[in-house]
Amino acid sequence: MTGHPQAVAVCPHPPMLVPEVASGAADDLAELRAACDAAVAGLIAQAPGRIVVLGTGELAADLDETAGGTFAPYGVDLHVGGPGAQLPLSLAVGAWLLDRAGWAGPRTYSTGVPDVDGAALLVMADGSAKRSSTAPGFLDDRAEEHDTRIAAALAAGDADALAGLDPQLGVELWAAGVPALRTLGELTKGADIVARLRVDMAPFGVGYWVADWVLS
Repeated sequence: MTGHPQAVAVCPHPPMLVPEVASGAADDLAELRAACDAAVAGLIAQAPGRIVVLGTGELAADLDETAGGTFAPYGVDLHVGGPGAQLPLSLAVGAWLLDRAGWAGPRTYSTGVPDVDGAALLVMADGSAKRSSTAPGFLDDRAEEHDTRIAAALAAGDADALAGLDPQLGVELWAAGVPALRTLGELTKGADIVARLRVDMAPFGVGYWVADWVLS
């Protein structure tokens, strides 16, 4: 692993981000979907040699653009990415965003610590799933503060803050994105970052952010 990514986008990966999965509730995440589209378009505008999709889930090793994913587990006949079907949810949503944006260049899918030299990085990361009494994990009083700290780090381009996130607290708050955000922090330490936080919201009691960074 050498160098920094040239640009970063951070997006969440709820399956309902995909309109076919959300069906009649697609409008509920319209703002979030539009922000993701804008952040991914910004990545592509940097003309990277490769886009690395970083997320969480079961993946034995990094995969290239031949890997793909399916939303069949959510009742939708929708295939994304390449011909394979091995991508976990976080990376499948990332593949869907890249397909939607028309990215036809090389891809790497990773749940580890990928090589990002000369690449743009699309980080798929959800926040706490315990932000309200109707959230998937019910209400935890620590969840909002936890997500607010991450939002502040994304807004400031604070790589050290992301690298220092507490993984155990992430587990307790059902914050699926903490491992990927910690990796993002490690991959961007020491870089000069121009950061923008596009969205910080918690529909359905789950924290979601959309952010983009340009590095130099």
